[in-house]
Amino acid sequence: MAQKQLYSFLWVIFLSSCSLIQIDEDTNPYRFEADTREETSILDLQSEDLKSVDIPKNRPVVAVYANSFTDQTGQRKSNSEFALFSSALTQQPSALLIRALKHAGDGKFFRVVERAGIDNLTKERQIIRSTRQDNTDETPLMPLLFAGILIEGAVVSYDTNLRTGGLGARYLGVGTSKQYREDSVTISIRMVSVATGEILIEVLSQKTIWSYGQTQDVFKFIEMGTELVELEAGATRNESSTLALMKAIEGAVLELINIGYLKGYWSKYEEE
Repeated sequence: MAQKQLYSFLWVIFLSSCSLIQIDEDTNPYRFEADTREETSILDLQSEDLKSVDIPKNRPVVAVYANSFTDQTGQRKSNSEFALFSSALTQQPSALLIRALKHAGDGKFFRVVERAGIDNLTKERQIIRSTRQDNTDETPLMPLLFAGILIEGAVVSYDTNLRTGGLGARYLGVGTSKQYREDSVTISIRMVSVATGEILIEVLSQKTIWSYGQTQDVFKFIEMGTELVELEAGATRNESSTLALMKAIEGAVLELINIGYLKGYWSKYEEE
């Protein structure tokens, strides 16, 4: 009888493991395709295609103003127990956009001018002029570089619990389970001509954010059913919303560059 129960227990574990592996394989490419610190570091561009994009013959000068790319979702961090007032996303997505523009083509595609701190920049230039006048230094101050293109847009949506699921099995007080959840962030980027005010290119980009959890537990009575033993262990992994936003922004910038090539806004640099 005991041997028959053992076979049944092993059969249940075998079947549940197959189903759990299928869920893990189904979500793994979206969540943990890069599992090392170097590949998921926030210090590097997440898109290799953007980093190695073809360099243009004439580098366009672009500007991103402080309020031209913001979080418009109004989304707060989700919590099932109590209200949270912290935002679900960074309130400085423009910094990620500037980073993507600045490092596109290994830093050789766009010329990005400072506009987020334009007030500080103007004040500092006034101090330089004043100091030079007092010291009778007639060396002219170089003019500011002006942009021909404005990059604008917003984080337009952050949807949570788009899809949830999981699977588990328990036999003779021993069990295991896995769960996952799918969120999504969507951004919009526009390329605007300073000369005419026309929106030249508009791009929407969406990135899925995966969360994943796994638990194992033991729940058994011993000593003739008078003593209870309960053990539980688990772990969760949540994809960083900041990294997901970075990937969405970099994907949008890459698409903007490719559309710009197709429409002839810039041409590829060809070595002679």
